[in-house]
Amino acid sequence: MVKSDIRANPAFLKKIQADLAAREKRELAQRATLTQDAVRRSPEEVVEKGYRQDFSLDVDRILHSRAYTRYIDKTQVFYLIENDHITHRVLHVQLVSKIARTIGRFLRLNEDLIDAIALGHDIGHAPFGHDGETHLSALCQKHGIGAFLHNIQSVVFLDKVEREGRGWNLTLQTLDGILCHDGEVHNQKLEPERSRTFADLEAAMQAKKQNPALALIPMTAEGCVVRMADTIAYIGRDIEDAIRLSLIRRDEIPARCTRVLGSTNGTIVHNLVTDIIENSVEKPYTGFSPQVSEALFELKKFNLERIYTNPDVKSHNAVFAGLFEYLFEKYLEDIAKNNEESVIFTRFLFGKSSQYVQSARPEELVRDFIAGMTDRYFLAQCPKEKRPARRRMP
Repeated sequence: MVKSDIRANPAFLKKIQADLAAREKRELAQRATLTQDAVRRSPEEVVEKGYRQDFSLDVDRILHSRAYTRYIDKTQVFYLIENDHITHRVLHVQLVSKIARTIGRFLRLNEDLIDAIALGHDIGHAPFGHDGETHLSALCQKHGIGAFLHNIQSVVFLDKVEREGRGWNLTLQTLDGILCHDGEVHNQKLEPERSRTFADLEAAMQAKKQNPALALIPMTAEGCVVRMADTIAYIGRDIEDAIRLSLIRRDEIPARCTRVLGSTNGTIVHNLVTDIIENSVEKPYTGFSPQVSEALFELKKFNLERIYTNPDVKSHNAVFAGLFEYLFEKYLEDIAKNNEESVIFTRFLFGKSSQYVQSARPEELVRDFIAGMTDRYFLAQCPKEKRPARRRMP
């Protein structure tokens, strides 16, 4: 059997890419990001991309990354609970991608870029969700390497840690959207801040580490859509999970929110997506109407007070603070003593490029190792007597 090799016909590939580029110019909105404007740190030959366009290639690389595989055992909100119907991180990013692509289709934006940002936006999350992020951040600041923020860590993983320290050479637009995705910050509308460079990206990451409250705005309309979709994906879904676990009742959702947005995840998502499309078509920004934005802001406050800071959810918080400190100090000591039998060597550092290892401080290597752990792997590294037990809830 003769094996075909599409790389043998570069003229054919160029024709396909030219046709796709022409279709983008013809069909996408003026504020959409065109593939021809994609920027990478290192140029790549057409044979490396094949017939794929740049942002589509970013999607494939994220999907094939080891960090993406680990989404399957990363906490969204609720951890150590024996209930298979509770949302985990892998489902969340898929929901963000679907919601964002739906919005992007109606706004005539680049759906490949949206997909890449959405699928990669939470790759830097530490084990055990935002609680894990808080504990790891305190340790990072204590050791003088700045705050730990999952959006920054997502860029670090994809750009510097993956592929044994060589990174995936993703586009600037994808990495920028990942860095600026902060769905916890409330915005009625977002207008992209364009004309950035990789140097600007690095400067923003360093500034954000020193000042976690620093506001970052995406450089593309697609990045703005993903940031809005992040909130839409989690706000109602977290309510459904909390009701399933008997932490709240549906009739406790504020009446003003239910009048405007509905009381189930399905109606909340539908109403938010519809509103954002109606208020963003042919506009330079992506945003909600004032009424819907106010109702969403109130619903986010309800979730914070009744779900995210619920004592039942935080019952293991002090235990986890101790476990994060235990592992952080242990791995720092292993590096200082060059203990090559330690898992930070055998499961992380061995095989990594010298450029990555030599350019990072020991504390940064420990940060990257712990941040990449799944919930299950993290617990497996802790002494059995220190591990908190899983809980059975409705």
